[in-house]
Amino acid sequence: MKSRFEKNFTDKGYLMNYEKPRNISYLKNHVFQFKIELLEIIPLIWRRILVPADYNFWDLHVAIQDSMGWLDSHLHHFEIRGKGKRKETRIGIPDFDRMDDLEEVYPGWEIPVFTYFNDLGVEAKYLYDYGDFWMHNIKLEGYIYREKGIKYPICIGGDRACPPEDCGSVSGYYNVIETLSN
Repeated sequence: MKSRFEKNFTDKGYLMNYEKPRNISYLKNHVFQFKIELLEIIPLIWRRILVPADYNFWDLHVAIQDSMGWLDSHLHHFEIRGKGKRKETRIGIPDFDRMDDLEEVYPGWEIPVFTYFNDLGVEAKYLYDYGDFWMHNIKLEGYIYREKGIKYPICIGGDRACPPEDCGSVSGYYNVIETLSN
């Protein structure tokens, strides 16, 4: 049965290009290990997180926001290529009012992460804040058993704080650093 969103999505002429899995109960015992790197900043700002393997892309977005220290006050989307696909799929928050030629964005809360992150080494881009354009690289590093007593998601590693919100992208961030160091 289609969700209310999926029905609205297809009624507007969009096509769903993914299949919903039938049985995912085995995923409840596993977590994914991801490495997230904020691109174009030197020295590197990065995090390593563990998230439940049954998460959807919305859940992954929230885990990235929390681990990086972002405030989740801007739009976002993931860009990922499925196995055997030539074109990247954009997953995030759809905007039905867009009038440009950009590819549609599929609903992150409808798509399980394992639909695309189904092999070690799979990578995706995660864009946060369409104004400041913070591009992240996300890489699946591991698929491991959950540990009892640990509340997931959890950040298990990383270096350096993320830039302040609305600082003006990479160049603005470097200006903030220069100003603070003087």
